[in-house]
Amino acid sequence: MRASAFTLFFRFGVRVGSVRGSAPGCAFVASTGKLRKHSGMRLWIPVVAVSSLFVATASAESDSLDDLLGPREIAVGEAMRGGATGGSSIGLNPAGLPLNRELVFEGGYGYRGSDSASLIGVSACDSTNLVPGCFFYDRASSSPDLNGSSSSRTTNVFGLSLSRVLVPRVMVGMASKYYRFTSDVMDEKAASGFQFDAGATVRLTDIINIGLSGQNLVGTKDSTQFPRAIGGGILARPIDILSISFDSRWKTNGDGARYGGGGELFLRAGDYGIPLRIGGLADTGLDSKYFTGGLGISNIRWGIDIAARKEVSGGNETLILASMRFYGPRMAAPALDAQ
Repeated sequence: MRASAFTLFFRFGVRVGSVRGSAPGCAFVASTGKLRKHSGMRLWIPVVAVSSLFVATASAESDSLDDLLGPREIAVGEAMRGGATGGSSIGLNPAGLPLNRELVFEGGYGYRGSDSASLIGVSACDSTNLVPGCFFYDRASSSPDLNGSSSSRTTNVFGLSLSRVLVPRVMVGMASKYYRFTSDVMDEKAASGFQFDAGATVRLTDIINIGLSGQNLVGTKDSTQFPRAIGGGILARPIDILSISFDSRWKTNGDGARYGGGGELFLRAGDYGIPLRIGGLADTGLDSKYFTGGLGISNIRWGIDIAARKEVSGGNETLILASMRFYGPRMAAPALDAQ
């Protein structure tokens, strides 16, 4: 059996970015003033940096449930659990990796002005082999000004996700993450350990997927930076160039739920694809509502995505993200074509 690119990257310790594919042929649906939990910080992961950009104005507590989201997910209201492929699967649902067959590298840098945060993330995903997987790494460092005092926080996350097709329409996946969090903010303790995610994706029909996932389900140590949550979503492609999705997510500690939805229109211009995305989001724990949107451009070898999320109720957070990815081999996806 030939050694896959994913295996080779693991063997030689190379880390490269995982792509958030959006071409319809590649995946099923495509693809405050007060201290509060920050929902715009973003980490993404496994290695070889490409480029990405985040900017946000908001508050200052990190939360890995949002840190791991990229521009494509953000643009459609964080609603992609039913069709999360490539790098999108890292923060939403690791089971979606087999929905396409490609090798993709993605990387990013971000800045959030409200707490002078620098956000760095890279990832590599290979779904061309029998057991698709991703490597990922993220780093977030910030200097929040709390009550007139400058502080610092740093979070590093390393991880690996794997998935498998059980039968042509049912996929399962898991992700393991090692994290290290340090802070000099009062009452915030340093923490490190492992956390584990799991998920499942089911293709109900040729145009409808559903996804279920749990983040930080099991860990070696509890941490407020990595809260346990469960979520689910549905994603449909009524026509080839249009996808529509809706997701919900609940924190098991009772801190509220998050509901979002959106759509993507994938236009073509010669050899290029131009995805246009729009969505909305509500968070009951933060008592906030958001408007989201984004666009991109891609061809067979590379892609760029840009997205924004604006808080329109409950605060004034603004988040802007951009990512760039490079593709290796891309193949037909049996998980999509098999009946």
